[in-house]
Amino acid sequence: MYLLLVEDDLALGRALLKLLQGHYRVDWVRTLRDARTHFAAAEVDLVLLDLGLPDGDGLSWLQQLRNTEQPVPVLILSARDQLDDRIQGLDTGADDYLVKPFEPDELLARIRVLLRRRAGRAGAVIRVGELCFYPDRRQFLLADQPLELPPKEQQLLTVLIMAAGKVVSRERLTQQLYGLGNGADSNTLEVHIHALRRQLGKERIQTLRGQGYRLVAP
Repeated sequence: MYLLLVEDDLALGRALLKLLQGHYRVDWVRTLRDARTHFAAAEVDLVLLDLGLPDGDGLSWLQQLRNTEQPVPVLILSARDQLDDRIQGLDTGADDYLVKPFEPDELLARIRVLLRRRAGRAGAVIRVGELCFYPDRRQFLLADQPLELPPKEQQLLTVLIMAAGKVVSRERLTQQLYGLGNGADSNTLEVHIHALRRQLGKERIQTLRGQGYRLVAP
């Protein structure tokens, strides 16, 4: 999952980046201008949006997103703690609103909920044949046996299982693993796919030439 963090405070931004990178692919920007650039260039799964930014109010960009019917979940992170502020944020189109300061575990829990909703999977487990994924625990099981996966393979499999049965492009998978403007070698993605197939069985991950990859139940 690819998250875009829009936060101008250096200390908080660094702390959030460290927290979130343990679970997701994250790009951090500090202005609305950079937020628009990143959003236009990549397929973002969730936006974490501060409101008081150097070049404007985050609500103005949120309104633009909703006016153009962008469905990406937006979680506002703001020190504005008045009821009217929270209502305005939600009415403008935010999917959730978290007042600073907040507990890291609560932030992670709210992110998990929004990502499950985006995938249309509100349940506690996602199943593709004998492969199961528990988002809350970030745990994979194959035939009821836990899978021990390195971080990159875990990120890759998370993207594939959340889009199970659908083709995921090479560009999107590379972006999820390394972010925008990465210098990853052209063979790097294939190395991770090969490693996953060794664990899952090669028939579970289909290659569609010129399109991408698809996770299926064999």
